[in-house]
Amino acid sequence: MTRVKQLKRPLQLTNDGQLRHFLTIDGLSKTLLNNILNTAESFIIVGSKAVKNVPLLRGKTVVNLFFENSTRTRSTFELAAKRLSADVLNIDILTSSASKGESLLDTLRNLRAMQSDMFVIRHADSGAAHFIAAEVTPDVAIINAGDGHHSHPTQAMLDMLTIRRHKSNFDQLSVAIVGDIRHSRVARSQVQALKTLGCSDVRLIAPDTLMPPHASTLGVTTYRDLDQGLEGVDVVMVLRLQTERMTSAFLPSANEYYNFYGLTRKRLQRAKADVIIMHPGPINRGVEIESEVADGKHSMILNQVGYGIAIRMAVMSMVITGQACQSRETNYGCVD
Repeated sequence: MTRVKQLKRPLQLTNDGQLRHFLTIDGLSKTLLNNILNTAESFIIVGSKAVKNVPLLRGKTVVNLFFENSTRTRSTFELAAKRLSADVLNIDILTSSASKGESLLDTLRNLRAMQSDMFVIRHADSGAAHFIAAEVTPDVAIINAGDGHHSHPTQAMLDMLTIRRHKSNFDQLSVAIVGDIRHSRVARSQVQALKTLGCSDVRLIAPDTLMPPHASTLGVTTYRDLDQGLEGVDVVMVLRLQTERMTSAFLPSANEYYNFYGLTRKRLQRAKADVIIMHPGPINRGVEIESEVADGKHSMILNQVGYGIAIRMAVMSMVITGQACQSRETNYGCVD
């Protein structure tokens, strides 16, 4: 984690502040986050056209390296790259040479030797994407598609796009994040993005066992009571229980969790009448959310998936531009 903190800002950005990699929200400016959102808005329009492809990554090779299972993130990254006209290579880790004992470093170096331009990486180890960008393939654009407990920056940005399109100004909003915050890289990135974009009322709602021990240092308000935490909120972001990351018994049972922290229609009445409901997926119905809420009029869950394509198109196009800029930098900055 020390390595991540030392490298995050210079590693992600060119000397003139453009994205070179996209590894974490932490350390990025409000201006840059808004630039990502604005770029994504233009790609939403592209997605509504009969021909959805644009030539921004034509001739570039994007490699999806997912060392953890994924449906939405992997498929939207693949679709985003193809809509940008890139050549896309999906590596199946289970059937790759890694299953024969090849190290991660050797796998990456071989892919780099194939003149790859971008790696989209999901890995169980926190800091994996940072390490690869800093030590292994610094001249290949790296996008973090989720690393351990640490960060999931594109998920956070698609969540911010969802909020901005349906709620406008962040500084006037009350946003509640509910669920397994302790194990959630999504929650960490959401808090960073919300605070950077000016949201002053961010609420974390969870039982003690699922609340991160450092929550009081994040500039948020913490609640153990769901009903109290939902009072008057504009946005509710629901998280799933990440049982695969739990090393001990954090909850008595899924049923008991639902009884106290499941988002139901009755509990939702405490929020504002025009509240929106979000969830990064996959949804566990009857555990963290009631089906009628997940499928109801307030739900933006399927909208999030669509916005994810636009955000990932935006990030991909911006880091490729930043990499090109970095390779041409002089003492006077990037020369186009």
